[in-house]
Parts: sequence; structure tokens; C-alpha cells
Amino acid sequence: MHTVWVRLNAVVFFGLSALLGFSVLAAMSKIGHSSRQVPHVHKLKLKKLKSLKSHGGVDRALLNFDLHVDLNPAFHWNIKQLFVYVVASYETDRNPNNQIVLWDKIVEATDPPKSKIIKQDSIFVKYALVDQAADLRGRDVKLQVLWDHMPLTGLLYMGSQDKSTCSSFTLPYDYR
Repeated sequence: MHTVWVRLNAVVFFGLSALLGFSVLAAMSKIGHSSRQVPHVHKLKLKKLKSLKSHGGVDRALLNFDLHVDLNPAFHWNIKQLFVYVVASYETDRNPNNQIVLWDKIVEATDPPKSKIIKQDSIFVKYALVDQAADLRGRDVKLQVLWDHMPLTGLLYMGSQDKSTCSSFTLPYDYR
């Protein structure tokens, strides 16, 4: 006869093996969903450039933008939350690829469906558009929405707005 400890060991490790198997199945069910079901970005556009100044030896721009995006398609049973953010990209002679996060928001899966639709006009940036030097003036800046899928189980996935639908603007040559 087996002792109680041997039987308890078998039951516990069977439960752990089943839990592992279900976690792997859950992660596999998400494969491909995030690349097919993406948020719909209806509008991301500069509203107003508030200021462009030299601040402590670096250029700093403050601006407002309009954002209309439907995040509902990105959610399914295995997504806990989305981390959504707006990035400004531009090129300089010193740094060919500059990306600055201007605004972010966490959208939970438990939020009602209406709160997963961001339709805001004149959003003031949370984080200023700051260059490492005085190279912002006269630059072409591209605005893009990006998001990180944070699943209950499985791998993290990053998504982004299609580059052909990104908006862009040119900063003035003079400080304002």
C-alpha cells in the first residue's frame, strides 16, 4: 500500500501538470489574435503647438493633439490590459531615430466597452517633446499610436498603428 504522503504527492503534481497544460493551451489560443485584431485608429492629429522653447540648453515643445481610437478589437479573454501610448518620431543629424512618448493610458479588460473607445480632442501632452540638443526647430515630426498587450498568461505583444496612417507636422524654425 502507498502511504498518504505518496498519494498526496501524486495528486499535487498531477494538479500542477494540469495547470501547466492549461496555461500552455491558453497562451497558444492567443497566437495570431493580436496581429489580426488591432485597434482602429480613426484620428491622431496635431491640434495646436503651444510652445517651442529652449529650456536648459535643450529644445522643448508642448502641444495638443486629437485622438480617436477604438481599442475594443484588441481585447479577448486572455488580455488583462492594454498600455496605449502616443509617440512622436523625428530625425536629426546626430540621432537618425528619435522617439518620445508624449501621452499614455492603461485600459483594463474589466472596463466597460465604452471606456475602451478613446475619443478626446485637445489632449495636452503628459510628457514634453524634448530633444537632447537644440535640434527640434524645423523638424518633421510623426505621431503614432502604439500599444502593449498584457495577457493573463503568455507572451507580451506590442502593436502599432499602420505607418501609412500616421500623421505628421513640421515644427517652426523660430522659438515661440
